[in-house]
Amino acid sequence: MPDKSLKYAEYSQFHFSIADYCVFAAMLLFSTGTGIYFGYIRKKIKPVQPISNLELNTHKKEPDFGSKAMSEYLLGSRRLKVFPVAMSLVASYISGVTMLGVPSEIYSYGTQYWLIIVPIILMAFVVSKVYLPVFSTLNVGSSYEYLELRFSSSVRSIASFMFVMDEIFFLPIILYVPSIAFNQVTGVNIYVISGIICVVCVIYTLIGGIKAVVHTDAWQTLVMFIALVVVVILGTIAAGGPGPAFKNASEGGRLIFFNVNPSPYERQTFWAVLIGGFFYWTAFNSVNQTMVQRYMSLPTLKRGQSSIIIFTLGVVLFISVCCFAGLLVFDFYQNCDPLTAGLISNDDQLLPIYVMQTVGHLQGIPGLFIAGVFGAALSSLSVVLNSTALVFLQDIVRGSFKVKLSERATNVIVKSVIVFLGAVAMALVFVLEKLSGILSVATSVTAIAGGTTFGIFTLGMLVPWSNTKGALAGAVAGALMSGWVSFGSQAVIAAGRIGPHKLEVSVSECLVNITVPETDYGDETEVFPLYRLSFHWITVIGVSSTLLVGTVVSFLTGPTVVKKLDAELLSPVIHRFLPEECFPPPNTNPDFTRDNNAQTSTHLLANSEPLSDVGRY
Repeated sequence: MPDKSLKYAEYSQFHFSIADYCVFAAMLLFSTGTGIYFGYIRKKIKPVQPISNLELNTHKKEPDFGSKAMSEYLLGSRRLKVFPVAMSLVASYISGVTMLGVPSEIYSYGTQYWLIIVPIILMAFVVSKVYLPVFSTLNVGSSYEYLELRFSSSVRSIASFMFVMDEIFFLPIILYVPSIAFNQVTGVNIYVISGIICVVCVIYTLIGGIKAVVHTDAWQTLVMFIALVVVVILGTIAAGGPGPAFKNASEGGRLIFFNVNPSPYERQTFWAVLIGGFFYWTAFNSVNQTMVQRYMSLPTLKRGQSSIIIFTLGVVLFISVCCFAGLLVFDFYQNCDPLTAGLISNDDQLLPIYVMQTVGHLQGIPGLFIAGVFGAALSSLSVVLNSTALVFLQDIVRGSFKVKLSERATNVIVKSVIVFLGAVAMALVFVLEKLSGILSVATSVTAIAGGTTFGIFTLGMLVPWSNTKGALAGAVAGALMSGWVSFGSQAVIAAGRIGPHKLEVSVSECLVNITVPETDYGDETEVFPLYRLSFHWITVIGVSSTLLVGTVVSFLTGPTVVKKLDAELLSPVIHRFLPEECFPPPNTNPDFTRDNNAQTSTHLLANSEPLSDVGRY
């Protein structure tokens, strides 16, 4: 183990060795190789074969992507396996934001955030029983197709546009986080390494499609988990075991699990984490296309539900390890805060400097850690690129503009979107240079679209009398409210009118004689109340606004006649409350009403399985 006095030394002495560069390069080469394998080699040695009716239930209408080749590219012809998809689901959420943001959150604000594992577990039950059965029964290619079936094409267009804008905002964050870590240990310019990540990811996503994305995600998830576990094990040994780490965290005021302060202004409270966390995680994992696309790449509902169980277990384990890593970081720097000492310039650099100063002398370990961070970034980025291309094709080009495309034109559009998004992500990286607290920024940005679209889907699946006007009004209300709170909060933070209110840090053992500066933000009660809310409440506000306004407007403009609705458009959890007219007998072809003022549309129930068999898989 290195001398602990190293933690007060200049950071510039800690850099990659040749072994570290080799580990990192191997990760990039393997990622690109996966795309080439699934894009060219596997197609030649193992052509796509049709799936049996027993496995896929091919009597149901399949998603139309313009060609079988594009269906293979975007959904893997619904032939993927549960475990790779589950690992891909883990990778889509566990980005560099999580790997670097969660430890710094624990270090700065305590362990209250660790309780996020409770709403994550609750989320799994809700997604698998309330939302996924609807998508599986309708067999949609894009989750937003549901909104046209339930409401109208205008609602579908709004949700899909929001999704695309949301992903465009999130892309540069995915790129920027690992670039910070790599810059710290190599000195390579942030924008250079961001460009390398982007090019590698675009190449293998472009070539291999969803199969390359899923299988690359699977092994990248393994790499980042191994990397984090190795760092945590070595860090625990250096700390003298988990006991001293928890003891020092307790003495330093970091062990906080039941902060039941009812104030919504405090960053991490029991209520904010449980309620806000549940809304955020459920919104993201239930209807977001990046997740639904992977669910629908599996042949049956049962397999989709199995993937959610594995995904949940993986995420809970991974986040718990990240939280414990935050305690190890605090244990190491409890008497000399590296940010105050000037060793780092950003909270999100805490874990990388800790890795270099605790295991940096072990050649290959820092490279493994950075490869894990990059693997997390590549997996999240590839998922966003692939899913956004699908939404652009299905929901915007085909859905909103009703354009009929040839197979060649479809292929060109999808791949052009992937390249374009990569370029946009690189351009927007420059915007993030001065941002701090990546976890809260990322959550705030994604909460705007995530909360609003989740509210619209919930309105459609759980509120039978809702109509198109209600859905549109709810979408506007949800977006305005969550956007107002989110961007207003970021503005007052940037202006220095409210502060992060971190827990106390010490500099008593720093080699340089420094003091912790006192920050005066003035009277924060003068700041508009909504701008002072914890970021956990933004999704709650978006969802609640959408549901409330959508329900009220639906009543005022003439609620949908429930008897004319097809039960397949509603979640099975409310089927027991629906009238018999919603359940036409088999071998009929009923008309269903999208809403009281919309044209009726014939639903292909005749070719669908009986509703009583939805959960039989």
